[in-house]
Amino acid sequence: MVGAATAASCLVHLWLAAGNHHGPWLNLLMLAMVGVCLPCAVHIWREGRVGSLRQVMACGLAMTVLHASLLLGGGSGYGAGSGSGAAGHSHAALPAAAAAGSAAGSAAGGLLAVIALEITTALLAATLLARLRRVSGG
Repeated sequence: MVGAATAASCLVHLWLAAGNHHGPWLNLLMLAMVGVCLPCAVHIWREGRVGSLRQVMACGLAMTVLHASLLLGGGSGYGAGSGSGAAGHSHAALPAAAAAGSAAGSAAGGLLAVIALEITTALLAATLLARLRRVSGG
């Protein structure tokens, strides 16, 4: 489950980078994140490595903090033509004719969904890590 969630996150970030949804430097940051997370997803899927689980937990929590700061208004300057906060950083494709209020609401809803997914992934990794420790007697 943790490996699948991590792999799905990698695919979403690849799609966002390929579609140039955020500006060039954020696209590079997302590609770097995929480069870090994809090997962990493979290691977790195959063997359930403790180090990979810890890294997924840390990355999930770091991404939660990053997206929460974007949601709370620290997102000024993210992406082409972005405003501030959630209105400037959306993980949902919105029609160009959408009203500014609904765009901000949709962007906030998208960021909340991403935050929930990241927290869930970190919790799944922590749960699997605890189970592995219990099985090994440590």
